[in-house]
Parts: sequence; C-alpha cells; structure tokens
Amino acid sequence: MPSPDWRKTACNLCYVNCGLEVLVEDDRIAKVRGDRDNPKSQGYLCNKAARIPYYAHHRDRLTTPLRRRPDGGFDAINWDTAIAEIAAKLRDVVDRHGGKSLALYGGGGQGNHAGGAYAMALLRALGSRHVFNALSQEKTGDFWVNGHMFGSQTCHTAEDVHHCDLLFVIGANPWIAHGFPNARDHLNDIRKDPNRKMIVIDPRRSETAERADLHLAVRPGTDAFLLGAILARLVQRDAIDHAFIEQHTTGYPEVRDAFSKIPVEQWADIADIPLEQIEQCVDMIVAAKAMTVRVELGIQQGVNSTLNSWLEKLLIMLTGSFGRKGTNQLHSWLVPLWGNSPNQRFAATDTEVIGGLLPPNLFPDAVLADHPDRLRAVWVDSSNPANTASNTAQVETALRALDLLVVVDVAMTETARLAHYVLPASSQFEKTEFTLFNFEFPRNYFHVRAGVIAPLEGTLPEPEIYTRLSRALGLLPGDNALAPLREAAFRSRAAFAAEFRNLMGAKPQLTALGALVLYNTLGATLPDGTAAAAPLWQAAHLCAKRSPQAVRRALSAERDVPDEMLGEMLFAAIVGSRNGAAFTEHDYADVWSLISHPDRKVRLAIAPLLEWLGRLDPATAAPSGDYPFVLAAGQRRMFNANQIFRDPAWRRDDPDGALLINAADLKSLGAEDGDWIAVQSAAGRLVARCKRDDSMRSGQLALPHGYGQDYPAADGERLNNGPRVNILTESGNRDPIAGTPYHKHVPVRLERLAAAEVAAVEAQSQRIHRVSA
Repeated sequence: MPSPDWRKTACNLCYVNCGLEVLVEDDRIAKVRGDRDNPKSQGYLCNKAARIPYYAHHRDRLTTPLRRRPDGGFDAINWDTAIAEIAAKLRDVVDRHGGKSLALYGGGGQGNHAGGAYAMALLRALGSRHVFNALSQEKTGDFWVNGHMFGSQTCHTAEDVHHCDLLFVIGANPWIAHGFPNARDHLNDIRKDPNRKMIVIDPRRSETAERADLHLAVRPGTDAFLLGAILARLVQRDAIDHAFIEQHTTGYPEVRDAFSKIPVEQWADIADIPLEQIEQCVDMIVAAKAMTVRVELGIQQGVNSTLNSWLEKLLIMLTGSFGRKGTNQLHSWLVPLWGNSPNQRFAATDTEVIGGLLPPNLFPDAVLADHPDRLRAVWVDSSNPANTASNTAQVETALRALDLLVVVDVAMTETARLAHYVLPASSQFEKTEFTLFNFEFPRNYFHVRAGVIAPLEGTLPEPEIYTRLSRALGLLPGDNALAPLREAAFRSRAAFAAEFRNLMGAKPQLTALGALVLYNTLGATLPDGTAAAAPLWQAAHLCAKRSPQAVRRALSAERDVPDEMLGEMLFAAIVGSRNGAAFTEHDYADVWSLISHPDRKVRLAIAPLLEWLGRLDPATAAPSGDYPFVLAAGQRRMFNANQIFRDPAWRRDDPDGALLINAADLKSLGAEDGDWIAVQSAAGRLVARCKRDDSMRSGQLALPHGYGQDYPAADGERLNNGPRVNILTESGNRDPIAGTPYHKHVPVRLERLAAAEVAAVEAQSQRIHRVSA
C-alpha cells in the first residue's frame, strides 16, 4: 500500500500564510495539517486553514472563458477567441483615450501574488499605473504616516511579540484574526507568564480582550481621543524616553507642546474610559522593559484613521519601544508589496496616490467623473469589488458604465457577472504561488510553493494568461525571438544575466514586461515547475545588494561571497525550498539602516496631523439621531475569511452571518435572539439574523466580512450566501487624507420586519443551509 501523499504548500486565508501540508487523493485535497518543517509557522494550524478543501473544490469554479451577451447572459468561448477579442478591445481603448484610461483592480489576493507581477507588467506596458486593491482600502493611511516618519511609504513596522513583556493591542483581535505568526500560542504564553502583560483597546470584549490584563472598552469612533489622552499623560508625567528621542528622532518639542494642551479628563470622558484606567495603562507602559504595539483595521478603518496611525506610532516612539528586542521594528522586503509615491495625484478625482495605490472608495468617481482622464477600462484580477468596495450600488453602476471590464478569477464572482469577459484562472493550489506579506523581524521569510494538484481543465495560471495577451497586443516577442535568452538560462546563470542585459538594452520597451520575459525564459529552468517565480531573480539580487550582511546571515554564507553570487544563492534558496526560506536575518541595530531619511532619524512632527489633533471636537463623536447604532462592517470571526471562499458548506457555524447585538439593545427593539432584523444606513438596507452577544457595547453592532456571495444550488439556481455588507457602507464616509473607508464605524438604524418579509428571508436561509449540508 503506498504511503500517504502529503505535499507542502501554504495557507491563503490571511496574510500570515502559515506553511501547510495537504493530503492529495485522486488529485483532490483531502486533508490539511500544519507543516512542521516550515521555518516560520513550525506546524501551526488554525481551524480556518483546515477547511481549505472547500476553497479548492466547489461547484462554482470556472472552466472556460466567457463573453457577455447583450441580454446579460454569457457564452462560452475558447481561449484563442477570448485573447484575440480582449486584445483588440484593449488596444482600441488605449488608442482612443490613452493608457491612463485603464486601471487594474486587484493584482493578487490573499496568498495569491504571483499573478500580480504579470498583471502590473501588462498595465505598465499599456501606459498606466492606476491600481486599486484591498491594501488601499485598509492600510494607505498607515503608509502615508510611515512615509513622513520614516522617509518612504514602503517602510513598515513589525512586532516582536515573541520577546515583549507588554503587548499593546489596538483595534485588533489576533486570537481570531491572527496577524502575526502562531498568534494563539504567543497570546497563551503571555497570559501564563506573570512577568508579561497585555493591554487591549477595543469597544468589544473580544476573545483577545478576555485574555488581557487591562481592557479599555473605548466608545466606537473615539480611538483618537483615547490614544491622545494616553499620550498626553505620558507627556504630562514626563514618562518619555528622552535619550531615545534625542538620539533617534526630530520634532519632539512640537509634539510635546501639542499633547501638553490636551484636556485628558474631557477626552477620557468622551472615550468612555475612566481616568483611573488611563493612569493604569500609563503605569503599565512605564513599567514595561519592552513594549510592542499591534494594530489592525479597528483603528485603520475607524474614524480618524490616518490620525490614529500617527498616534500609534507616537506611542511607540515616545516610549523608546523601537529598535530593541521585544519592541516594534522596521522589516526588510524581498519585493515591496506596495510602492512609494509621494506628491502623486490621480487627475480624474484629484486624489492623492499613496503607496502607488488608489482608494476603492474613489473607484465609482474615477469611472463616472466628467473628466478626460476618467477610467474607461478596468482589469480585475483575483478581486471582487462588487462585494468588497464601499457602497455596492455605486460600484455596480461604475462597473456597468465601463467600455471594457475583464475579470480573471477562479469563480463566477459578483464582479464577474458584470464583466464583458471572464477568464478562468487556476486555483492557488493548482499553480505556482508565493506571498509578498513578509513582515517578520529579525528573520524574514519567503515561501514559493509549487502546485499540489493539477489545474482544472480549461483554466490557466495568470502568467500564461498575460503572456498570451501581451503577445496578442504585440508587446511581447514570441518564443522564437526569446529562444537565445532561454538557451542562455540553461547554459549558466552568468550567461543568462549577460544576455538579459543585452536584450533590455536593445529593446528598452520590454522593461515594463520584464516579469513576462523572465517567466518565458529563466522560468523554464526552475525546479518543480515554479516558472512563475522567475521575476524573483531580480528581486533576490536587489535584496542582496540592499542588505548583504542580513542575506549572508539568513543563508549562513561566508563573508567573502561576492554580492553577485550572493544574489544567485538567495534566488536558489527561495525557489528551491517548498516549505519557505529566510531571506534576511538582521541584528536589532540594523533597524536604523531601514529608515529612508538620510540622517536615519524618525520625524515625529507631521504638520497636517498636528493640526488635525488640534481641531478634534468631542461633539463629533456623538451618535447621529437618525442612525443611533454604530456598525462594525466586516468583522473577523471563527468561521469567516476572505471573498475567495464561496461554498457556504465551509462554515461550521454562523451560516447566516449574524448581526451581533448587545442584549439590552435587542430588548429595546422588542426582538429576540435569532430574529431577522433590517439594518438601514444612508447608503442602503439589508436583512440579517441577529445574535445576542454581550461582549458588544450597547449601541455597537457587527456584521462579518467574507459573506454576500451567491452560490449555485444543486438545481443550478444561485442563492445568496449571507449579508452583502457593503450595501450599507457609504463611499463618502472616509478618511480625508487616505480615502480609507470607515468600515468599522457605519451609522445605522434597526427595524423589525413584517411577517411576510420574515418568511421570505427564512426560506432563503433554509435553502442555503441545505446547500451547506
């Protein structure tokens, strides 16, 4: 009897991307376990990853290209027809309106980044750099702050949770959402150690808050007031690391003056936090030898989000909790996941471009604006803006208004249903993949994973899709023209490097398509069919040039290895390991070399944010009379994940995506646990099953993310799978600098349903339950 066929890969459900082993039976993933050989996650497995077979095998997979008919239906077409027609339409749009009329939405989902390099290559070759994605819906306020403080928007902080004696968690719930490797193990370690403490800021008594030594149950929308009050007490008590401030920062006097003026008692009151708890929080910070701060979307998609990110960084810097063991750091990159784009603007909406990205909140305006540079064509890759972007109705209107909409995905998503063409991609476990979420310090890891099951017939991996399209557009040379470069790759890497430089020098127009050139040449020489990892060759050489000593430590390489050879060694290590490899290992003192300012000092004072802090008005924090509840739209729970999970059967509980509500609020509505309730915002209305949850504050509600898809029943009818939460979110409810949506603070009201509507939604729910069973 043959031994079980366990194959190495990685999780695609959150950005930690833990290493996995999957049992393959009859070319299907049958079981999942943690990979003990993975150097980062070391066998860790959460309950969500165990359900990955429901992503890989379900009945909504696409297996043929589709072309939309005038009546809204779709016809199956072959790949050659699809590529030829799409290329002609793309060329027509660019010829008539210029490359700036084209945008990419997505370019890689969770753990699905290999295709992003190729999508970006095509976009740039056609003359556009306009990109919308999930990062610009969540993180660009943080990137903007980092650009000012550290000198580049690609500077990004990491947490040394392993060694801290105080973990300060703000707007995050790592027990459920993870966010750093082996999160539950580390939270348990902190809880069991009498010398280690944890503070949590969260309106809800979350699973992480339950384990905290101090939980500050902030009033929704008042995080800036609470963080400001804590910082003010640190300044007023002179509990500041002055030696650190003097050596490593500039701008402290302006910051000190601003926080000296904050009325701490008033701000504590508006945050609904007793003053004694703020003093306890400050005492714990002062007592800590090594504090690390962990933040997430609770403040990054909350009111005053960009200001919140600055206050979080000031908490780190004023206490000297940076650049030491157990504190926050900056981390290295193999390939930066976003860019650095200070002082760039998108003309059609007069929007600041941050990290090379545009905010999805502005997507409808970018399409519908009366402006010569408005978007005419959008390429959607591994993304679903019809479900994930703010204000579903406006987004759908914009998608329908485009001259050309093409979707590349594994399933018939809500966005795909509005597209002119839909191209079926191979799944993340049927092709070579890697993730660009590499946020660790001092050792940082990269994981190239080969396909573990055969691609579904009729699908193609993204590099092949973009190769065919680029050739149809006349942008990429054919196989015969690239043959000399491919032959050089088989002779030696040195021969390849010389031939590659010659080709790019002779044909500079190919520079934008470098990823595709590498895929079609160097890719043929890579092990285990990992051709899609070929663009990492250049990245490995650049990383070795930027951080040679850190790369040497990671590879245990001799000090006299020349930098050129070091880059080749790094590339070989990355593409040759199926369970991940370290690409840098830093000393803690190296963190200062990762700051981009020439003097390697952190800028504390950011003028627009000092002004913002000075005009914060407690009166604005009160709930609206028309919409007295505050909804956290997109909560992470035990059995929800990103939009790639469509089969409702993967959820072991909460099949309806319940609206969490405090018992007192439920009683005031005259409703009971399990009743159907209408949720109304300024943007729209949806119906959800309510669930009593006394971890919620009164006046606070939560709906999960990862629901709202439609899914085929056995008879082919498509059934809605839970609340489509962005029906409720409003594009204008956003950060004034970054455009980040305030998804964690959506004003709503609740209404009881008439009996007829209750019966209809209950019937729909029961049908979904039967599909799940």
